Amino acid sequence: MQPALSDRLGWALFIGTPSGINLFSELYFKAKEYDDWWSSRYTVYDTNSIDEGEVVRLKRDMSESSFAREYMCDFSAAGDDQLISLSDVETAAQRVLREDQFNFAARVIGIDPARFGDDRSVIFKRQGLQAFDPMVYRGIDNMELASRVASVINEWKPDAVFCDAGNGSGVIDRLRQLGFDVIEVHFGGRSGNAKYLNKRSEIWFEMREWLKLGASIPNSTDLKQDLAAPIYWYDSTGRVQLEPKDDIKKRGLPSPDLGDALAVTFAHPVAKLTELDLIRRNSREYREREYDPFEKIR
Repeated sequence: MQPALSDRLGWALFIGTPSGINLFSELYFKAKEYDDWWSSRYTVYDTNSIDEGEVVRLKRDMSESSFAREYMCDFSAAGDDQLISLSDVETAAQRVLREDQFNFAARVIGIDPARFGDDRSVIFKRQGLQAFDPMVYRGIDNMELASRVASVINEWKPDAVFCDAGNGSGVIDRLRQLGFDVIEVHFGGRSGNAKYLNKRSEIWFEMREWLKLGASIPNSTDLKQDLAAPIYWYDSTGRVQLEPKDDIKKRGLPSPDLGDALAVTFAHPVAKLTELDLIRRNSREYREREYDPFEKIR
C-alpha cells in the first residue's frame, strides 16, 4: 500500500471497531505518536446514529466490556479471551511507587533472546512490584547479548537471573562459562501447576496477578502493547493455554518479546540473598572468571 500512496502523495483511511489489541489498535495508537498520522474515535453518543432508547437497551443487555468496545470504541475494554486488559496495563504504567515499597524485595532479571531477525532481545529488571526500563536490542548475537547481561549482573547484583531456553541456550552457556548462575526456563515445558498447559502460560498468569496487586511498569508503548496482546483459551483437558508467539504475529502484531522478558521473572519464587550468599557467589564468580581465556578480549 505504501508505494501506491507515495506515488500519488495519497492517504489511506482505516475504519473499524476496537477488538482488543491487534493491528487496528496498533495503527490507532501509532497515529497518536506521529505528526503525519491522524486518529479519532466516535462513540455512539457522538454520532447519534442509534436511537437513544435502543442504546439504553443495548447497554442493559450487553456485558460492560462488550458495550464499551462496540459502542464506546474503547480499546482498553478487555475481550472475553484477552489475558491482560489494556486498562490494567495503563494503570500500572501510570503508577509511581516509593522506593520503600519495593527495595526490600528480591532483585530478578529476565532475558528473552531473539528468535528471528525481526524479533528483539530483551533484558528486564524487576524488584517486587517495580519493573524497570527494559534493555531492548535488535540484530545482536547470543555472545553479545551474554556480554550485556553480564554487565547488568555485575552492576545490579540480582538475586536470580532467568532466561528463556528456547533460543537462549548460547546465552545461558556463555554466562555459565563466565561463572554466572543462570536459571533456564523452558516456555513449552511442564508447568508446576496442573491448571496450565505449559510454563509460559503459568508465568503470564502470574504476571497478570502481579499487575492487579499494584505493580508499576515503564510507560512504554511497545511494552503496553506486548502485555495486552495475548489471548488465551482452554484445551480439551481444561488446561489454560496462552496464545503462542507465532499466532500473535499472524494477527499482524510484533512478537511480544518485552512481555516475555518480564514474564520470565516470575518463573520461580526468589528469596533475597544474604550478605554471606553474595560473598560466596562473588568469590566463585571471580575464581571461575580468573582463568577465562576470553577475559582479555571481552
